[in-house]
Amino acid sequence: MVATMLLCDEVQLLRKLPYFAEMDGCKLKLLAFASERVSYEPGQKLFRQGDSGDSAYVILTGVVETILETPSGPMKIGENGEMSVIGEVSLLCDGERTNTVKAVTHVDALRINKDSFSRVIHDCPDMTLRLTRTLAERLRNATSELDTVKAYKPSATTTVN
Repeated sequence: MVATMLLCDEVQLLRKLPYFAEMDGCKLKLLAFASERVSYEPGQKLFRQGDSGDSAYVILTGVVETILETPSGPMKIGENGEMSVIGEVSLLCDGERTNTVKAVTHVDALRINKDSFSRVIHDCPDMTLRLTRTLAERLRNATSELDTVKAYKPSATTTVN
């Protein structure tokens, strides 16, 4: 009974996300069933830059921060909270994680593995389009932020008199 209630809760939570909002109920239930609830304490890493991209996470409660590991040390590049989806880019591209994500507060999340996610995308062309649009918007925002940072960064050829 409790497992059924949790499954129903997870289906309702997934339905609130734009990625899954219009997905067929049976497929959404299958995705929720194949997913795993996980918890993290502050400071624990959900994944590390360079790890294999094997899953996406839906943040149910709490806050995580995204960190880019650079030669000059870690650089915080963002935060995500409740009902955010993180890590989905590596599910679409075979490769390594491009950043590290760690819990800022206690975090409860739903971990969706790559195989389950791939099956859902394969069976739902509309979801693929929504995912592509969301990722394109993220890319556009990131590019805009980088352009802003570059505009404020003094040029190496600038001299001070």
